[in-house]
Amino acid sequence: MTEATQPARAKVVVGVDGSDSSLNALRWAAKEARLTGATLHAVTAWEYPLSYGWAAVPDGFDPDGDARAMLEDAVRAVRAEEPDVPITLNVIEGHPAAALLAAAEDASLLVVGSRGHGAFTGVLLGSVGEHCAHHAKCPLVIVRPQEHK
Repeated sequence: MTEATQPARAKVVVGVDGSDSSLNALRWAAKEARLTGATLHAVTAWEYPLSYGWAAVPDGFDPDGDARAMLEDAVRAVRAEEPDVPITLNVIEGHPAAALLAAAEDASLLVVGSRGHGAFTGVLLGSVGEHCAHHAKCPLVIVRPQEHK
């Protein structure tokens, strides 16, 4: 088979926001990508803070650069664990749920972390995960917090 006739690699999209739950989702998605031969697309999104009227922007304010640095740090650790998985980094300005859904438009799988905050709230799904569960066009995996025994 020539490169032009080879089937496209599967695409796994994972949301990363720097939280422990998103880092667990990134690790899980990297393992899944390795097992299925997929390309991993790590996505982070950022938005300008909401304000009324004019807002002062502090010197050095760089939300895109900060998001990119956070994503690079997260992916660096996963690359060490899964060196053979091709990983693409995507930093998108916009709401996280909309960014993930757009990135997963042609994906074979979307992976997000679950926000577990305790006994009762641990059963709740974060708003991004919930939105993705209702609107994703591909299968969705929600990675739960790991139990510490």
